[in-house]
Amino acid sequence: MERRSALPQDFREVLHCLKMRSKYAVLLVFVVGLVIIEKENNFISRVSDKLKQSPQVLPEANETEASPVQAENGSLASLRQLDTAFSQLRTRLRNVTLQLAGELGMAAPGPRRHVLLMATTRTGSSFVGEFFNQQGNIFYLFEPLWHIERTVTFEPGGANAVGSALVYRDVLQQLLLCDLYILESFISPAPEEHLTAALFRRGSSRSLCEEPVCTPGLKKVFEKYHCKNRRCGPLNITLAAEACRRKQHMALKTVRIRQLEFLQPLAEDPRLDLRVIQLVRDPRAVLASRMVAFSGKYESWKKWAAEGEAPLQEDEVQRLRGNCESIRLSAELGLRQPRWLQGRYMLVRYEDVARAPLRKALEMYRFAGIRPTPQVEEWIRTNTQAPQDGNGIYSTQKNSSEQFEKWRFSIPFKLAQVVQDACEPAMRLFGYKLASSAQELTNRSLSLLEEGPPTQVT
Repeated sequence: MERRSALPQDFREVLHCLKMRSKYAVLLVFVVGLVIIEKENNFISRVSDKLKQSPQVLPEANETEASPVQAENGSLASLRQLDTAFSQLRTRLRNVTLQLAGELGMAAPGPRRHVLLMATTRTGSSFVGEFFNQQGNIFYLFEPLWHIERTVTFEPGGANAVGSALVYRDVLQQLLLCDLYILESFISPAPEEHLTAALFRRGSSRSLCEEPVCTPGLKKVFEKYHCKNRRCGPLNITLAAEACRRKQHMALKTVRIRQLEFLQPLAEDPRLDLRVIQLVRDPRAVLASRMVAFSGKYESWKKWAAEGEAPLQEDEVQRLRGNCESIRLSAELGLRQPRWLQGRYMLVRYEDVARAPLRKALEMYRFAGIRPTPQVEEWIRTNTQAPQDGNGIYSTQKNSSEQFEKWRFSIPFKLAQVVQDACEPAMRLFGYKLASSAQELTNRSLSLLEEGPPTQVT
């Protein structure tokens, strides 16, 4: 017993000496020690199993019950104590290794972060969301609130707008806590036994298309939103929720939350460590992109721009003005940094991401308190120099240095004027310059960007 109790102390002394001489040597000792310990444990287990069987054999040979009892009470008890000593030693070795790993820059996992990428349609949010989707220890969800919008109908404005914001907020809170079952009430057709083949854009979340969430496919089951790079069966929501809890961090992208003030309960929730990144883009570029992506909804805009006929309806202009004001008010609230948002809000312009994607990605990771992996940096380098055919309206590959100002040649100046009149307060806040003529609009030597968005407002 003295030898067993002294054994961990001897190892501590050895480890202490090795630590003083070379921190890296301790890591090697840890690996070798674990291998030896595992072999010893396996040996002990085999001996224990043999001894457990011995009482059935010994009576036949010795015709007495005293020996097997002594064998079990003596040998097995000693082996169990030795096994306990080895387990304690292994724990101590692991703790020392973690301590040294932190000193060597290999920090142990920190607190769980919850990142919300808050944007509007056609602002580049799918592209920016990939910065977090490519991180292996982040569970990333792409537009899960799409199902709520499709299921719960709210008329714009007034109390209904407040009602929709509250529903979105409550669902979002549960999703950030990995309660994915809440989506089952909104997915159509309804999941059966927690299985669904209709989760919107499942393939845009790597976490939902990797093991163990990716299950074998089922015959005659049509997957509307299947994984892109591998065949997976219907999404098992239970497995997805378990995978969410296993990941170190959680990130979610949505274009359906615009009122930042409704997120206060989430920022104050002690179970969450929320970080909000609000992504904005020049509203003239947003309109130009929407006219291509959602052509049917912008027929009057296109006809008015092309023919000068069918004047724009006042409600359409008011809708544009209302969207810009909603974005501006949320940004001003975030930039004022009220107590509940201190250290939890970051404003990012898409144009700055397009011009320097890696630098802005690192800034966002630093803000979120997450260390990016080399895979994230490699993805950004690869996918920000995409060929021309990689710039489809839903593509996450962007030749970003060439594409972010392409809109200046696709929108007529009189249309740009409408946007400028409706969105001037927001444009001035975010550092977007107004164009005074068609020549100024299409002259790339004249930048329409201020140096950067504000970091605070008073």
